[in-house]
Amino acid sequence: MKKKRWNDYLWIWPIIYFSLGFFNILFAWLGMIDFIVPIIIASLGGGKAFCNRYCGRGKLFALIPSVLKKTNKKVAPTWMYGPLFRYGFLAFFMTMFGNMLHQTYLVFGGNAPLRTVVKLFWTFKVPWKWAYTVTSVPAWVTQFSYGFYSLMLTSTLIGLIVMSLYRPRTWCTFCPMGTMTQGICRIRQGKAG
Repeated sequence: MKKKRWNDYLWIWPIIYFSLGFFNILFAWLGMIDFIVPIIIASLGGGKAFCNRYCGRGKLFALIPSVLKKTNKKVAPTWMYGPLFRYGFLAFFMTMFGNMLHQTYLVFGGNAPLRTVVKLFWTFKVPWKWAYTVTSVPAWVTQFSYGFYSLMLTSTLIGLIVMSLYRPRTWCTFCPMGTMTQGICRIRQGKAG
């Protein structure tokens, strides 16, 4: 039996993240770890180490089917692996991220009210009356939290849906962070060559 390493338990991270944010939306800021660390690792020459070894979401997607003993072996369609879809999804994802930043900026500038809404798939409002909305911080900090939590929740749900249809880590083939880190690796290789 293979000895488990500390990073084999990182599947706990997304569960902790969503649980904390469920009760206090400011914990959504912790999700920035999943945005910043992969870029730093790739920029420093670590390649896709984050995706391959440290991504809690990827570990969770691999674990769920094995626990349920219902691993799907079906391969996703080839277009899902192609650069057109991956970079298209990255562009769409970054557009949604940019919109979230714009909403945060509007609240920061006093040009829009704080929207205490979690949205799934950038469209559907989730009833969020039970979560504690922090009022002791600037409104823009809370606005960012709601937007970022929505983004993280939506991308995780997309990953779970894809996992149920195809192989467990199919999400990883078009994950925006994976696509970005792959792009950084290619840029680094171009500079090295």
